[in-house]
Amino acid sequence: MAVLFITEYSRLAIEAQGFPVLVGLEPSRTQTVAIGGGSVQVTLGAGARFVRLHTDAICHVKFGTNPTASATEMRMAANQTEFFGVKGGELLAVISGV
Repeated sequence: MAVLFITEYSRLAIEAQGFPVLVGLEPSRTQTVAIGGGSVQVTLGAGARFVRLHTDAICHVKFGTNPTASATEMRMAANQTEFFGVKGGELLAVISGV
């Protein structure tokens, strides 16, 4: 079963001198969603400001208020990891790809 792993962050980490570091502050909220032949929506947490997506299979993703993923949307390769800025409570849709 192909899976999209979603890690949600609300804040950046702060280093010892008080400067932000470009990594998400843990603990984070995580979700997984099965990737299949039909578009599936996942609701991101209200506090999410950016997400880390990791997929173990080729897929297409789309963010929005009522997104439907399709083969023409953003493609992610198998074993790819990406970060995206998001609005809390937004939806993410995913579908399998080639």
